[in-house]
Amino acid sequence: MDEKIIKLQEAIDDSNYIVFFGGAGVSTESGIPDFRSQDGLYNQKYKYPPEEIVSHTFLVYKTEEFYEFYKDKMLAPDALPNAAHKKLAEMEAAGKLKAIVTQNIDGLHQAAGSKEVLELHGSVLRNYCVKCGKRYDSTKEDVYAGVKYIQAANGVPKCNADINGKPCGGLVRPDVVLYEEGLDYNVMDRAREHISNADMLIIGGTSLVVYPAANFINYFHGKYLVILNMASTSRDVEADIVIHEKIGQVLSQINV
Repeated sequence: MDEKIIKLQEAIDDSNYIVFFGGAGVSTESGIPDFRSQDGLYNQKYKYPPEEIVSHTFLVYKTEEFYEFYKDKMLAPDALPNAAHKKLAEMEAAGKLKAIVTQNIDGLHQAAGSKEVLELHGSVLRNYCVKCGKRYDSTKEDVYAGVKYIQAANGVPKCNADINGKPCGGLVRPDVVLYEEGLDYNVMDRAREHISNADMLIIGGTSLVVYPAANFINYFHGKYLVILNMASTSRDVEADIVIHEKIGQVLSQINV
C-alpha cells in the first residue's frame, strides 16, 4: 500500500467527525464531465461560453439556448455512483463520516446511500414551476422523474398544472444555483456547522476556485486536512495529506 494511503488510513482511524467537501472531480469517474480540467465543459467550444450559459441572465433572456445546453451537458440520468460515492456512504454508515458538503448537482451521493448530503448548488433531481410553484422532483418510483420531464419537453419545459381548467404553462426550471444567484442560507449554515465541528476534513475533486463555496474550508480547525484532487490546488500547502490521484481509486483502498 502506498505510503500516503497508509497515512490517510491512519488519520481516518484516528478521527471521529469526518466531513467530506467535494466538487465535480468526484463524479468524473461516473462519466460526468467536470468544468475546469483540460477536457472540462469550460474548455469546450460553444456558441456562448458555458459560464455565460449557466447564468440567471441567460436563463431569462436566452431560455431556449439555456435548455439546449442544459439537456445536452448537465443531465446524466444513466450515470451511476462510483467507488468514491460508495466508500463515502460506507464511512457514514460506519459512523465516521458525519456529512458530505458538495458542489455537485447530480444526486449521486444519495444514490450511493449517503444521508447527510448538503448540496450547495442544488440538484438536477429537483425542479419547479416559476409561476405556480409545482414541483417536478424525484419520486419513490423514479428518482429521475423530474429529469425525465425536463428531457421530454420539446424545447423549453412548461408546467402542466391545472389552473382553473387551463394548463399553467409556466417555466419549469431546475432547482440549481446558477451564476448570479445566491446559495441557500440554511444549507450554508449547516455546512459551516459541520466543518467547524470536524476533526478531519477531506477535500476532493475541486479546484477550490468557486466562491463562496471555496471559503467554507476556512471554518475548519480540526486535526487533519486532506486534499484528494488530480491537479494541485491553492490550499495544498496547508494540508496534512495531499494525493493527486482519482478519488475513487484512493478511497477504495481505505477500510472503515
